[in-house]
Amino acid sequence: MESEAEDVLEQVRLLLEDDSVAVNRDTALIGEHGVMDSMSLVELCLRLEDRAVVLGFEFDWTSETAMSQGRSMFRTIGSLQDEFDSQQKRAT
Repeated sequence: MESEAEDVLEQVRLLLEDDSVAVNRDTALIGEHGVMDSMSLVELCLRLEDRAVVLGFEFDWTSETAMSQGRSMFRTIGSLQDEFDSQQKRAT
């Protein structure tokens, strides 16, 4: 089974629908150099919610700091992976 980190990377790749965009842990999701628009970001979050249900926890992507430029879980793929993993660990 893929790790949750690979799940996040794969979901970003699928949503981008552009194989020419290289994505890794350091890829910015939002902001000036972000690879996702707001609709794609919401779709990613909904997919992660579904994945979390399969893994037995509830993924909360609506926190006060979610869209904070400096602390947002959406800064990079890595920060989103880390938050997803953290929420899963706290739930178990």
